[in-house]
Amino acid sequence: MNERRRDKRVPVDIWIEAEDGEDLYLQHAANLSVGGAFFAQTVPTEVGKQVKLRFELPGGAEAIECRGEIVSAAAAKGLGMGVRFLDLKDADRERIEKLIDRVGT
Repeated sequence: MNERRRDKRVPVDIWIEAEDGEDLYLQHAANLSVGGAFFAQTVPTEVGKQVKLRFELPGGAEAIECRGEIVSAAAAKGLGMGVRFLDLKDADRERIEKLIDRVGT
């Protein structure tokens, strides 16, 4: 597995709130890992930009909140962008790992 994709990813169908200053966007996540997510069918923003993220896992009771950094933008290939989680809490990381184990088997 290459450096960009060191964490196992699983397909998901969740919405993630991405707050950029005063702007709030709902992004559709097509896959998820403990390291980040891929926002499908969205107009990419510049790589390196940081946003506040908030989302719920399927069957989850509490929202996960963390900062994210845009790490890839698929402008040449179409719509979409990758975001890396920057300050994910340990408990939230464990919740994502459990989801990945459940979905990825």
